[in-house]
Amino acid sequence: MTTITEGALAFDFPEGWHAAKYDKWIFYLNHFQNVFGGAKGVDILAINPNRHLWLIEVKDYRARPRQKARQLVEEVAIKVRDSLAGLAAARLRATDSDEVKMANRALSCRDMKVVLHLEQPIKPTRLHPIEDVSKLIQKLKQLLRAIDFHPRVTNRSEGNQFGWEVREV
Repeated sequence: MTTITEGALAFDFPEGWHAAKYDKWIFYLNHFQNVFGGAKGVDILAINPNRHLWLIEVKDYRARPRQKARQLVEEVAIKVRDSLAGLAAARLRATDSDEVKMANRALSCRDMKVVLHLEQPIKPTRLHPIEDVSKLIQKLKQLLRAIDFHPRVTNRSEGNQFGWEVREV
C-alpha cells in the first residue's frame, strides 16, 4: 500500500496502484514550476491496475475559507493542464528515475480521470460558504471535456468509490 498525505488527509492506495505526490516532485519544484510564468500541479497522480491515470486535487476548507480570487474550477483545470504538460516534460527531462518511470506510466495510460477531493465546512457561514457540488461538476465538465468527460468531486464521507481510502491524520 502507498500512502500520500495532503494536509490533514491521508490517501491510502492499495497494492497494484502507483501513486505520487506530483507537486513535490524534484522535476516539478526545481524546473517545471517556473516555466511559462509559473506552472501549477495537481496534488496526487495515481495509476490503477487498469492503467487509468487519476489526477487528484485536494482542497480542505474545513478550517480556513478559500482565499484565492480565481474560481475553484478554473484553478483545478489549470492544475490539470499544467500537470499533463509537466508529465510530458518529466518523461524526457527529469533526472529522478522514479519520476521518469511514473511519467512514462502516466503517459501510457488508457484513460485519464480528474478528481477534486473537496472537504467543506460542516457549518457554513458567510466566511466559510459551501460550494454547490453539482455546479462545480458542471463547470469542470465544460473546462475539462477534452481530458475527462466525467470529472468527479468527492469528499471523505463518500468513502472508497474510486479504489483508494481517505482518512484523517
